[in-house]
Amino acid sequence: MTYRQAEDALRGTNRPFCKPGTQRVEALCQALGDPQRTLRVLHVTGTNGKGSFCAIVDAMLSAAGYRVGRFSTPALCEMRETVTVNGEPIPEAEFAALAQELLALSEKLPDPPTEFEMLTALALKWFRKSKCDLVILECGMGGLTDATNVIDSPVLSVITGVSVDHTSFLGATVAEIAHQKAGIIKEGRPVLWCGADPEAEAVIRAEAKAKNAPLHTVPKEGLTLKSWDLSGTVFDFNGKTDLSLSLLGLYQADNAANALTAADLLRAQGWRIPESALREGLRTVRWKGRFEILSRSPLIIADGGHNPEGIARAAESVEAYFPHTPVCFVTGIMADKDYRAVAARLAPLAARVFCLTPHNSRALPAADYAEVFRSLGVSAQACTDGADALCRAVDEGHPVVCLGSLYMYAELKDAVDRLRK
Repeated sequence: MTYRQAEDALRGTNRPFCKPGTQRVEALCQALGDPQRTLRVLHVTGTNGKGSFCAIVDAMLSAAGYRVGRFSTPALCEMRETVTVNGEPIPEAEFAALAQELLALSEKLPDPPTEFEMLTALALKWFRKSKCDLVILECGMGGLTDATNVIDSPVLSVITGVSVDHTSFLGATVAEIAHQKAGIIKEGRPVLWCGADPEAEAVIRAEAKAKNAPLHTVPKEGLTLKSWDLSGTVFDFNGKTDLSLSLLGLYQADNAANALTAADLLRAQGWRIPESALREGLRTVRWKGRFEILSRSPLIIADGGHNPEGIARAAESVEAYFPHTPVCFVTGIMADKDYRAVAARLAPLAARVFCLTPHNSRALPAADYAEVFRSLGVSAQACTDGADALCRAVDEGHPVVCLGSLYMYAELKDAVDRLRK
């Protein structure tokens, strides 16, 4: 089986990406010898910010000399990039071999595992084989019934924040969603709460108390942004001054503060992470699709904000980086998101909007999204594909911000690469 064949087989024509419950992934892991039981795991959930948090912690621990596995979804360009060790994706041959093994096992199970469950089990076995010192495991959705919750005793559980998203799976209210996120809290194991919503925090505190899990929070009052431009961000946090962060987007300073707090909690458990490694990790971390510059000339930025909170944070960054310049948005969104609220937040910043239909069965058609923007007084046009949208946007002569569903990223990245040739 080749790598591409393995990708296609894991996706499968009838295999859903995910569904609630851990019984299927537990059966897979048991057949693989329960690799999760031999791993030291930092388990991460949250509505927004968890991917960036994981990338920053990975960079810090790698700079400290540890062998760090990381599992983060969704894949932006190819499936194997979801499974990395010290930032390097699992080799194609190893991915194909493990996928073939898992596919054979799945045929013996009465309840076929989902794509995400197969990926989770594949990642856990690869991390054991790679002899990782620590594994950073990012939930796919929620926590309580997420496939990654096969973990019994994490080194640290982290909840980056809670807001309303994935309501058909997780619940319609902040409290209901917080209950799902709090499902990663384990008996006697420390938990870090990074969010600000008091209703969510009450749920998480109650669950931590019930599980005798020490609860820690992030001292955000100690965070000060000092400067920001398209080369990076400088900030102070909790006694550490002039920290230089390579990631763009004002919201990334919050994610960095969360990561620094997590690093302090790991240090308290005996992990050796010198301040030099913290600074090196912040300075060198890379993370695709989060206010990422795809091209400097013409200026094209991609951000994966796809729910009202994520879009609001991205919009704040647009205002900060381009205070006197309207931008052209290339955007698409899922029909089950609050796309009218998203459009209302973006409309005042837009010179023009070019809409796409993301490659997903849940996508809102580009023509429908364009009509929403036009109803808000913004010139908007539905486009056939990413290359068409980018060419039209670049011709306007404004900075271009590609904002919305991460399912557009690969197409847009490919279009930018061809545009620059």
